[in-house]
Amino acid sequence: MARQLYELAGSDPARLFSPYCWRTRMALAHKGLDFATVPWRFAQKDSIRTLGSEKVPVLIDGETRVNDSWAIAEYLEDTYPDKPSLFGGEGGRGMARLLNNWSDVSVGQIAPFIIADIHDQLDAGDKDYFRRTREKNMGRPLEEVVAGREQRLDSLHKWLHPLRMTLRTQPFIGGAKPNYADYIVFGPFQWARVTSPFELLKPDDLIHAWRGRMLDLFDGMARKAPVVAA
Repeated sequence: MARQLYELAGSDPARLFSPYCWRTRMALAHKGLDFATVPWRFAQKDSIRTLGSEKVPVLIDGETRVNDSWAIAEYLEDTYPDKPSLFGGEGGRGMARLLNNWSDVSVGQIAPFIIADIHDQLDAGDKDYFRRTREKNMGRPLEEVVAGREQRLDSLHKWLHPLRMTLRTQPFIGGAKPNYADYIVFGPFQWARVTSPFELLKPDDLIHAWRGRMLDLFDGMARKAPVVAA
């Protein structure tokens, strides 16, 4: 069986926008492993229950099925030790686990800036579900959540300052070259980039430059993803 990756898609099946799926896409590219994308939408939960999950990413690798981006990263590292390492050893794996948890929180920091725009990019069958569940979690309409976002950017920039400090002395979170730590943190930025015209980063921000380097990796795989015109 060919290697397959189930990924969350918008109304355009090429608009693959889950931050967690992007972690896995980048990890597979880092390992040099070919895969085929299976576009998946929120309304298709039944289609992956037989794979042991209700969320993506789900990776099918021959007879093996793995869900959850962190579990997939560990699987790829352990199954393909002859390929470039995602972690650079057990110490790197441990530190990446910390960043994995931090980035899960950062998704919540970025969501209030783009949540209404994500809704606009969804397949018609997903929109009601997305609005109902996200508005329940946030306690107000999506449009109210994003209102005044320009005035709130400074708080996000302060939240991201530890990342900025790291990039003062090295081009990637992984050091001279990117590793899975970079892919973890990149996921939410790519999520925002492909779903919203709202720019989170200033052009002179070191994080903006790092994001550009990430977009250029693997023959520009992430840069080629469709974006929303401003």
